[in-house]
Amino acid sequence: MHDFIVKNRSYRRFDESKEISADILRQLVDLARLSGSGMNVQPLKYILSAEKKKNEMIFPALAWAAYLKDWDGPKEGERPSAYIIMLGDTTIRKNFGYDPGIAAQSILLGAAESGLGGCMIASVKRELLQSKLRIPDWYEILLVLALGYPAETVVLDEIEHSGDIKYWRDEKDVHHVPKRKLDDIILKL
Repeated sequence: MHDFIVKNRSYRRFDESKEISADILRQLVDLARLSGSGMNVQPLKYILSAEKKKNEMIFPALAWAAYLKDWDGPKEGERPSAYIIMLGDTTIRKNFGYDPGIAAQSILLGAAESGLGGCMIASVKRELLQSKLRIPDWYEILLVLALGYPAETVVLDEIEHSGDIKYWRDEKDVHHVPKRKLDDIILKL
């Protein structure tokens, strides 16, 4: 499990030429379906996209990397090959609690196990995406999971207690993700 957690990074550049089948997307959503749900209500629904035309409608509705101020997101050829849009069904429940995080992590760990990478995106132009995909009003867009075969290297860096947590790219375009030390996050009260 440790290796999958480390491998499960937020990838933002992919080999767009490598397709992902609808079957793989269904298998990933099945992992979310089998995961825990608060009070077992199961209020989440999903839209799958592995089609270029649909992907092109989704891409402009997403923001990619807040800390990388001079980067507008992946260029053509590096964009995701697939997306899973996570929706909350408000006819089942109005508050979705922790379900989106649990489901998204299950999907992304399954993606890592399959050799895929992904990025969990919450910065979404929801009205634009809802309109483009004709999503009925009773569904709330919670997250978009961008998926593909990673085309970048992501490394973890351990930081000091007061260190900067902002991710960054070095001169070789390696993406660095600072992580706090284990002893800095375990309180001894």
